[in-house]
Amino acid sequence: MKKTISINISGILFHIEEDGFATLKKYLDAINKHFSHYEDNQEIISDIENRIAEIFLSNLKNNKQVITAKDVENLIEKMGTIADFKALEDADPDQKPIDKEEENANTENDFYKYITPPGETASQGYKKITRMEKSKILGGVCAGFANYFSIDPLWTRLIAILLLFSGNLKFGSFNWMPWNANFSLSIGLFALVAYVVLWIILPVSYDDPEDKNVKKLYRNPDDRTLGGVASGLAAYFGIEVLWARLIFIALIFAGGSGLVIYLILWIITPAAKSITERIQMKGGAITLDNIESTIKENLNPIINKEESTARKILMAPFRVLGMIINGLGAALGPLGKVLLTIIRVIFGLIIFVIGLSITITPITALAVYFNFIPSADLYMFQREQIPTEWLTEILPVWLVIAASVAVLIPGLVLIILAISVWVKRNILEARMGLITFGIWILSIGVCAFQIPKVISQFKSEATHTQTEEISLDDRVLLVKTNNNHLKSTFTQQVTLQIEGKDSGKAELIQKYKARGRTRSEALSNAKSIPYTFTLKDSIMTLNRSVELNTLDKFRVQELDLILEIPYEQVFVMDKSTLPIIRNTLNKNGYKIRDVNSRNHWVFNSDGLLCLTCRSEHKKSEADSISRAKFAEAYFMKK
Repeated sequence: MKKTISINISGILFHIEEDGFATLKKYLDAINKHFSHYEDNQEIISDIENRIAEIFLSNLKNNKQVITAKDVENLIEKMGTIADFKALEDADPDQKPIDKEEENANTENDFYKYITPPGETASQGYKKITRMEKSKILGGVCAGFANYFSIDPLWTRLIAILLLFSGNLKFGSFNWMPWNANFSLSIGLFALVAYVVLWIILPVSYDDPEDKNVKKLYRNPDDRTLGGVASGLAAYFGIEVLWARLIFIALIFAGGSGLVIYLILWIITPAAKSITERIQMKGGAITLDNIESTIKENLNPIINKEESTARKILMAPFRVLGMIINGLGAALGPLGKVLLTIIRVIFGLIIFVIGLSITITPITALAVYFNFIPSADLYMFQREQIPTEWLTEILPVWLVIAASVAVLIPGLVLIILAISVWVKRNILEARMGLITFGIWILSIGVCAFQIPKVISQFKSEATHTQTEEISLDDRVLLVKTNNNHLKSTFTQQVTLQIEGKDSGKAELIQKYKARGRTRSEALSNAKSIPYTFTLKDSIMTLNRSVELNTLDKFRVQELDLILEIPYEQVFVMDKSTLPIIRNTLNKNGYKIRDVNSRNHWVFNSDGLLCLTCRSEHKKSEADSISRAKFAEAYFMKK
C-alpha cells in the first residue's frame, strides 16, 4: 500500500503516488527555474503544465485513478529534461564551471538528472480502426481513420466534406435490357450512409494516442499575409512559404479555385496560438528542448533594414500627410480622434470598393474567356452580346492571363491597403510585395510582347463597294428605316448620307469596310458583312444596323450607305432615319425638327431643298425654279 497525494495541474485534480510526486516536483522546479528569466514565463509554464495534464489524462484509463511513479518517469522520457538544452546556461561566461565530483556529490539537489533515452524500440503491434472519442467532432469516425493512417484528422475531415458535396457517378444506359435503365450513384449520399454505418459498427476508443511523427496543420500567425494558411501549409509540408503562396495565386487564376480552397482552409484550420501548437505545426515532439527552441525563435528581434532612397522618396508625401492628420487630431483632442477614425474607416472603405471592382473585372473576363460562367456571351454595349468566339480568336491565352494579372494585382494591392488602413498595420510584407511587383512586371512584359501580334490582325483596311439602282418612275420616294437591333445579337449601326446627282436613276451605294492582316484579307472580311434592304413600290426600308454576330471573327466591320437621288426627284425622309442619317441636313442649313413624314424634299444644283417646310430659308434661283415646278403638286396644297 502506497500513500497518494492530490495535486492540481492546469485546473485538473490528479491523485499521484508519493514517490512519483517527489520526482514530479523536482522536475517542475527545474522547469520553473530555467524558464523564469523569460518574459511571460507564467504563460510558458502554464503551457507546459497543460501538456503534462494531457499526458496524465491519457494514462487514466481502464478504471485507473492514480498517477504512479512509472507514469512520471514516462512523462519525463517523453518531454525531455532541462539537461537536454542546458547549453544556454553553460555558455554564460560569468558562471563558474561545475566540477564533476561536486556534481556527483550534490545529486540530491540536481534538477538535471532526468535524461530522455535515445530511442524507443517497443513494438506497437497492429492497429485497429476505432472511433476516437476524445478527438471527435461528430462521432469520431474521421479521427479514427486519421489515427489508423497516422495523419492529421483535418485531412480525413476535409475528404469527408468533399465526398459529401460530390455529384452523381453515372454508369450509363443498359439498352439491351427489356427496359431502358440508367444507373447512377450519388457520391454524397453514399458518403453520408457510409459515415453513419461506420459510426454504428466501429468500436469506441477513449485513448488519446500520441504519434510524434504526425504533423498537425495549423494556420501560422507569426508569418502570415492574410490568414496564415499558406505559411501553415508550408510548415506542414516542409517547403518555402513562397511556393505555397505562388500555388494559391496560380489556382486563383485557374478558375478561382485557389480563393475557395484558401477560404475553406482558413475556416476549418485552427491557428497555432500556443507554443505546443507551434511545435506540432512543424511536426516536432512536444519536449522541453523544442519548447525552448520555439521560444527563442519568437524572441529573436527582427532587425529593421534601412530603407532605400527610392522608398523614402515614395513614402515621403504619405508620411507628411500622416503627420498633418495626426497633428490635427492632437489639436482637436478626443473629438479629433473620433473624426480621424471615421475618416480612416471611410477612406479604407472607398479604397476597398475600388480595389474589389478592379479585382472582379479580370476574374470575370477570365471566366468569360474560358467559358466558366453559364452564359456563353458577355453582356455589354446596351444589352448586346459579344460572341466569346471573337475573344478567343483575337486574344491569345497568354495575353488574356497576363492582362488579367496586370489588372488584378493593383486591385489586390488596393484591397490589402484598405485592410491595412482599417487595422492600422501593414499586412503586406516587403518580400511578398517584391514578389508581387515582379509578377506584375512579368505580366506587363508578356502584354508588351503579345499586343503587337493582336494589332497586326487589324493592320490593313479595305472597302468593298456595291451599287444598286432604284427605279421610281417619277413617284415620290419614301425613305424609312427598320430597327433590326435584337437583344440576342451584336450589331453595328450603319450610316446613311443622302446626296443629289444631275442625271440617271436613284442609286443606293453600299460601302462595306473591314480590317485584316493584309489588304486581300481585309477585302474578304468586308465582303462577308451581311446586309439587306427592301424596296416595295416607292417605299425603301433600310435596316438600321448590321448583325455581326453571324461573322466568324471581328475586324471592325462597318457599313456606310450613300443614297444618290437625281435632281428634281421628290422624296420624303421619315423620322426613323434620324438615328443613322449623316452629312445631309446640317450642311444644307436644316434641323432635325424639319424631318417628318409631311415634308417633301428635292435636290437641285444648290443642294437639298425642303418644298413644304414653313420656315424655308433657301431662296436661290435654282430653289425658285424647283418650287415653281412643283407648285401644283398635291403635297404643296396641304
